[in-house]
Amino acid sequence: MKPLYRILICLLLVFACKSEKSEPPTIENTKELTIAEKIANAHGFENWKNVSEVKFTFKVDRDTIKGKGRSWVWNLKQDKIKMVLGETTVEYVRSQMDSTHIKADQGFINDKYWLLVPFQLVWDTSASISEPKKVESPINKEQLEMITITYTNEGGYTPGDAYDIYYDKNYMIKEWVFRQGNSEEPSLTNTFENYKDFNGIKIAIDHKKEGGNWNLNFADVSITLE
Repeated sequence: MKPLYRILICLLLVFACKSEKSEPPTIENTKELTIAEKIANAHGFENWKNVSEVKFTFKVDRDTIKGKGRSWVWNLKQDKIKMVLGETTVEYVRSQMDSTHIKADQGFINDKYWLLVPFQLVWDTSASISEPKKVESPINKEQLEMITITYTNEGGYTPGDAYDIYYDKNYMIKEWVFRQGNSEEPSLTNTFENYKDFNGIKIAIDHKKEGGNWNLNFADVSITLE
């Protein structure tokens, strides 16, 4: 009985070794995210793939004067745009634009950029993005990280522009500086505040200048998922 017992023990050891060898160790191949991707993800970019429609009104309030603004409906699947400005309504498909749509589309690109700045960082692949550095923010004087996104001199409605983007340790944008034509002097400096969550998409509703008497803001924001 003892020899048979030893044989059984040896067979069990062999099978155990084969079982262990049949399961090679898993190697996690995780790609390091870029700063642009980290900022976009912090604002909910992973949910963008489920968005079917975006609605918003772009306004600028000065002192006690409230702007009426431009209202937009963006159907993502058809890339169809509807603009309502006062008594004027314009509808078009971006892939089928003609000269009568250019002015409306310029407004859409501008207003959509303000609404979705964090996502533009990953969408605008032709632009260059600097390495981050810690600096004092221009309005609130906070210690924040800053990157600069610079656009080429070709293509787009405003070629050659640059934006200095200030973000916190959670990669949320807090302020930015717009520099037209990549000039050294700021063309516009304002905050990103009053963040709200729309189906996982985080949007800064208010963008104020220093002093608070000027506020570029969004109303009637709606994000529809599929």
